[in-house]
Amino acid sequence: MDARLEPRQLTGSIRAIPSKSEAHRALICAALADSPTRIVCPGSSDDIDATIGCLEALGARIARTSEGFDVEPISRDAAHAPVLDCRESGSTLRFMLPVAAALGSAELTGAGRLSKRPLKPLADALRAHGASVGSDGDLPMTVSGPLHGGMFELPGNVSSQYITGILLAAPLIPEPVSIRVSEPIESQPYVALTLRALSCFGVESEILHEEGFTCYRVKPGANFRSPGTITVGGDWSNSSFWLAAGALSREGVLVEGLELASKQADRAVMGALTLFGAHVLRATGSTASRSSDLRAATIDVSSCPDLVPAIAPIAALAPGRSIICGVRRLRFKESDRLASISSALNSLGAQVEVAEDALVFDGVERFTGGEVDAANDHRIAMMAAIAATCADAPVIIHGAECVAKSYPRFFDDYAELGGSVILEG
Repeated sequence: MDARLEPRQLTGSIRAIPSKSEAHRALICAALADSPTRIVCPGSSDDIDATIGCLEALGARIARTSEGFDVEPISRDAAHAPVLDCRESGSTLRFMLPVAAALGSAELTGAGRLSKRPLKPLADALRAHGASVGSDGDLPMTVSGPLHGGMFELPGNVSSQYITGILLAAPLIPEPVSIRVSEPIESQPYVALTLRALSCFGVESEILHEEGFTCYRVKPGANFRSPGTITVGGDWSNSSFWLAAGALSREGVLVEGLELASKQADRAVMGALTLFGAHVLRATGSTASRSSDLRAATIDVSSCPDLVPAIAPIAALAPGRSIICGVRRLRFKESDRLASISSALNSLGAQVEVAEDALVFDGVERFTGGEVDAANDHRIAMMAAIAATCADAPVIIHGAECVAKSYPRFFDDYAELGGSVILEG
């Protein structure tokens, strides 16, 4: 599908969709709990559906409702060795691999670039604790337990999702579980999001610090206990695109349903846009942004790498040289995002170069318009749509259907904010 977008600033208010990161964690905890859970999450996406499919294959019963999902937990005596189709969701694969090992056995499969995303450190950690893991990431792959407790050793500079996967499996393991992670830990806010989800389901943990290491310890005897009802918060990651659009708009954009106290990493968009000179307004339950005099900035995104596609159009338009560093892990997303971000924006008249661990922008006054290959990456398609609001000619996005991975209604909401979009094919 192609999306043709005419240059037009976005303005108005929009409600944030439910957080994909929070939904993954809530669904898995609910499926492992002692009794049913109602999850208030009015919306889904391809990635969330992938996690639901895996949990149903393991024996959970998940019913969609007008409010979200009703989850009947997995029966511990259910037949195992199911096929878990993770689709293109890296979170689903890395979360479900340890959980499947702790429950029994499974075959995990997927699509797209999923088998290219780093998995070996997690597979090695599981093998060191008794699991049999059939590959280091090639799909399909098999895993079988039992998974034993003790001290799991993980690098902190690859993916916080490894930590989350083991934390989610820990209450299923009879022995105490500790996870010793070398510092620095990238995307650490996502670990905090996991610990909060575990706490909501009655699983308590503690964090210990050693020289050069952080240790996460799940207290022995912890079990998932359903809270009855849990609400998934608004998604800062996808909302960051609307806030970026607001930073390029004279009248601005307001996003409702965003909690300032959220543990989500991409809440950092407020600080990033402020550094670029945008005017950001914070209020209880909402955040707004509007244009001001843009200025160049240097921003480290090692704790929030998914934020880069949203703020890249701002960096490309800010006068002077801007640097977004801490980006090397973006090579292993749905696309090589360093290549796809630079290619997409440069095709629209930007001046972007890729360094080893940075994107370097020499600001241009406007985008020229043109054609962009979304590279089967939802965030590249959304980035190009935001760039179109400050272009001199239309922007055509090829493969725009990939937004369904995280935000199926993206172009509907784009139009609701005043954008001009025609979908073809």
